[in-house]
Amino acid sequence: MIQVLIVDDHEMTRTGIKFFIEQDQDLKVIGEACNGEEAVTLCHSLNPDVVLMDVNMPVLNGIDAAKK
Repeated sequence: MIQVLIVDDHEMTRTGIKFFIEQDQDLKVIGEACNGEEAVTLCHSLNPDVVLMDVNMPVLNGIDAAKK
């Protein structure tokens, strides 16, 4: 099973992406974050296989979060 972390500052976007991901039996959403700082923290604790991350977010943008 491929474990996915969704990162976006818009809850509705995260909800929609999660809905489509969960339609596939081989994919599982293991976490959600609303900014890059949360994403970095969750990546360390959850160890996802894939991170779907928005680029423009508050606190820490997706580009800088990906570098960390």
